[in-house]
Amino acid sequence: MMNVTPVVKQLLIINIIFFVGSQLVPVSYEFLSLFYPESERFAFWQLFSHMFMHAPWPNFAHILFNMFALYSFGSALEHFWGGKKFLFFYISCGLGAALLHTGVNYLQLQSVLDSVSGLNLSKEDLHLILNADFSSLFDASGRMKDGEIAIILNNAHCTQEQFNSLMQAGQIVQSRVIGASGAIYGLLTAFAFMFPNAELALMFIPVPIKAKYFVPGILFVDLFLGFKGSSLFGSGGTGIAHFAHIGGAIAGFLMMLYWKKNQFNNNRWN
Repeated sequence: MMNVTPVVKQLLIINIIFFVGSQLVPVSYEFLSLFYPESERFAFWQLFSHMFMHAPWPNFAHILFNMFALYSFGSALEHFWGGKKFLFFYISCGLGAALLHTGVNYLQLQSVLDSVSGLNLSKEDLHLILNADFSSLFDASGRMKDGEIAIILNNAHCTQEQFNSLMQAGQIVQSRVIGASGAIYGLLTAFAFMFPNAELALMFIPVPIKAKYFVPGILFVDLFLGFKGSSLFGSGGTGIAHFAHIGGAIAGFLMMLYWKKNQFNNNRWN
């Protein structure tokens, strides 16, 4: 088993520190998770900080599997690339994950808002509604409380169907993303590039599968689940940012193609 490499070791320590700290200070999820840019809780540093945050206790599996993958695949890649190049690749894949996830959310949001365009809400009113706590808008009997949002919706003659669409749009704006999974998927993609015939296995698939088949397979599953859980193709959701996974993999794939063409022509890739 390969020893942990220096940058991977530091990333493991940082992730663990973030995880422990976020359990001690739960409000940190409001500042360090990645929110949609139109959310009042969005901040630019979340593009980086979200990849060091993980699901709160007792969901220990989230950070456990990500850190195990970081150790397993990251150490192998850092061994060949060196620390600086590996860190650049890792962070870039995490950013790629954030960008694709945000882009998909944008398309979903625009699709939902098209259905309420007839309300002719001002930009300020729409911003207020999308950032509202919908659970606090109603009393115990299910009737909307008097307030600024109620006045706006009544004046716009909002129907129940349109209100449901606004709630769906609000869920998109207020959703958050956490985890290193996007960067990890970039590492998986790079590993498949460099070691295509290395045999990998999941716990529930005991038969080893070569990396060049294993990685595209799990990406296909993520893509399928992402479309299935997307509001563009139906209601519901999995609670997993599947398109962030795909974004990290795409970023990794594009960088590997570039490096293969421009920097590693003298090395073997198969």
